[in-house]
Order: sequence, then C-alpha cells, then structure tokens
Amino acid sequence: MFTVDLLTAAAGAAPQNKFGFWEAMEQGGAIAWTTLAILAIMLFGSLFILFTKYLEQGKILKQYEGVKTTFWRAASLKEGAAKLEKDSAWRQIVEDGIAAEEQHGKMVTETDAHDWLYGSLARSEASINSYLAKGLPWLATTGATAPFVGLFGTVVGIYRALINIGIAGSASIDKVAGPVGEALIMTAIGLLVAVPAVLAYNYLQARNKRIAELLTGFSTDVLAYINSKGAVKPAVAAAPAAKPAAAAPAAKA
Repeated sequence: MFTVDLLTAAAGAAPQNKFGFWEAMEQGGAIAWTTLAILAIMLFGSLFILFTKYLEQGKILKQYEGVKTTFWRAASLKEGAAKLEKDSAWRQIVEDGIAAEEQHGKMVTETDAHDWLYGSLARSEASINSYLAKGLPWLATTGATAPFVGLFGTVVGIYRALINIGIAGSASIDKVAGPVGEALIMTAIGLLVAVPAVLAYNYLQARNKRIAELLTGFSTDVLAYINSKGAVKPAVAAAPAAKPAAAAPAAKA
C-alpha cells in the first residue's frame, strides 16, 4: 500500500512537457508567429494554385478529345466552332482565325493574308498560354524563398538560445531547449512548404508545355484550312456507326 502511494505521488509530481511545439512558439513571440503565418500563407496558396491549375489543364485536355472527334467533321469552321464549348481554348483559336480572315478582307492596303492570319492565331495562342501560366510564379517564388523564410526563424531561435546561455552563464538544457526547438521547427516548416511548391511547379509546367504543343498544332491546322478554303484539314476517323435498334419482341398469339 505504501509503495502504491509513493508511485501515485511520484506520478502526480511528474513535470509537464514545456518543450512542445506551441510552447516553443510562445517563447518565440511575435517573430516566430509572424514567420509561421508567412509560411502558412505560402503553403495554402501553393495548394490552391496546384488544384485549380490541375483542374483547368484537365478541362482543356479533355476538350481536345472533342476537337479530334467532332470538330474536323464539320462542314465549316463556324459549324465546327459551334460544336465546341463556349469558353473552350480551342473555340477561341477558331473564332480568332475566322475574325482575322474577315478583318483581312476589310483592309484597304495590301497585306499578305498568310502573315496576318498567322500573327492573329499566334496572338491567340499566347493569350491562352499566358492565362495557363498564371499562378506558377507564386509556386516558383515559394519554392525559392520558403527555406530562407524558415532559416530566418532558425537564426532568430539560435540567437535567443545564445542570449539565454549568456544570461544563465551555462548551457543548461532548460535554457536552450525552447529556442533551439523553435529553430528546428522553422527549418522543417520551411522545407515542408518549399518542396511541394517546387514539385507542383515542375508538374504544372510540364502539362502547360504539352497543352502549348497541342495548341500550336491545332492553330497550324486552322491556318491551313483557312488558306486552302477548306481543302486541307487533318484526317479524322469516321464517326462510329449507330447501333441498330433492337427488334421488338413478337406479340404472342
């Protein structure tokens, strides 16, 4: 019984952990919290850009399947454009090409039609690529600067640890554990923010390059179609034949 009481008393008198994450942040004060807030903003901004750009790119790539299967089967560019989604990047290129052809016919001075159409379609491509690139500078900046933001918190934490050592006159663990813990936390968070941002940037950039290649090829086909008055266009597979309707069951006598 006496032993149980001793163990209970010892357990009740056990010191609490004063070196956890929140304790280290509280010791860091306003500088630590500000650094953590900046890193949190960088992280959530990077995740938001990753998911939104991934969905945008996926939508454009999915729309390209409709271009391959339905657009080039149309009798004219206007008819084909009507089959594409209203806000489609592919429809924008077609409509810009049609508008450029009409504008060329209204020009008073002699201008080479090919050069005018080529420049108009290239301008349309550039606007789409510029839209797809929005947000990527944030990822690049986050990947390049987040480790240094975390390093700033690390330097501040080490500086506070040295001050505590100087005041106490000894490097006891209770004097330096909090500031050093804060320093290590800031280093880890900086890397945690930077690495996903770099990976997301490279992944989205690769997908943008793929989309740019498809846009260039499609723009070239549209240009050839306009210049040849519809005689030149990509070969497309024949539309799948409709399935015959099932015969109705014979009525019973």
